[in-house]
Amino acid sequence: MNIIWLGHGSWRIETGGQVLLIDPWLTGNPLLPEERHDEAVKGATHILLTHCHFDHVADLLSLCHKLGVPAYGQYDIMSHYAENEGIEAVGFNKGGTVDLNGIKVSMVPASHSNSFATPEGPRGAGSEVGFMIAAEGHVIYASGDTDIMADMDWMGDYYKPDIGILSAGGHFTMDMKGAAYAAKRYFNFKTVIPGHYRTFPLLEQDASGLAAGLPGVNVIEPQVLEPITI
Repeated sequence: MNIIWLGHGSWRIETGGQVLLIDPWLTGNPLLPEERHDEAVKGATHILLTHCHFDHVADLLSLCHKLGVPAYGQYDIMSHYAENEGIEAVGFNKGGTVDLNGIKVSMVPASHSNSFATPEGPRGAGSEVGFMIAAEGHVIYASGDTDIMADMDWMGDYYKPDIGILSAGGHFTMDMKGAAYAAKRYFNFKTVIPGHYRTFPLLEQDASGLAAGLPGVNVIEPQVLEPITI
């Protein structure tokens, strides 16, 4: 299994013969060089969407058309895309699980907001979510954009993820200290990988606060397009 950071809150997970893209933001992503965009998405088989803010959804439709792959996400927005945008979009909801050729992806709550821009102003887009991804004997919790929340208690107990991909840059999500608190209180991670940081000056620039709060956990600061092999 390879977990690859595409910068910001975007991820590429290579596992079980599949390539999952989570919130692939290419256009305007300051951390992902334009000349490496094709490399970032090559061979993708599925796209997972946590919510519709521009830094998560900007390239979703173009990639679905270009790569010929389906998008998976919360029912309300996926229904809209399927009916109006000509892509294969699979909507499910919190508590639901989809089988992506042997990879089980379960949708879980997040605590954030969810809207997309229109000429008339922002419009609601269902609800923000995260994912539990079960593959190769591991369970990955991809938090999406979220704060600490009480739901993490049952999520950690029920799904028992051993790998956490946590949005931890602060300002828009929990910060490194908060992510460490959540990981320690609610989960039993062996590996934690932070994301949604370093992109802009107002976000945290390193994961020292996360590592300091999680002694005994393998906290890995990702580098763009460098595989983390589990």
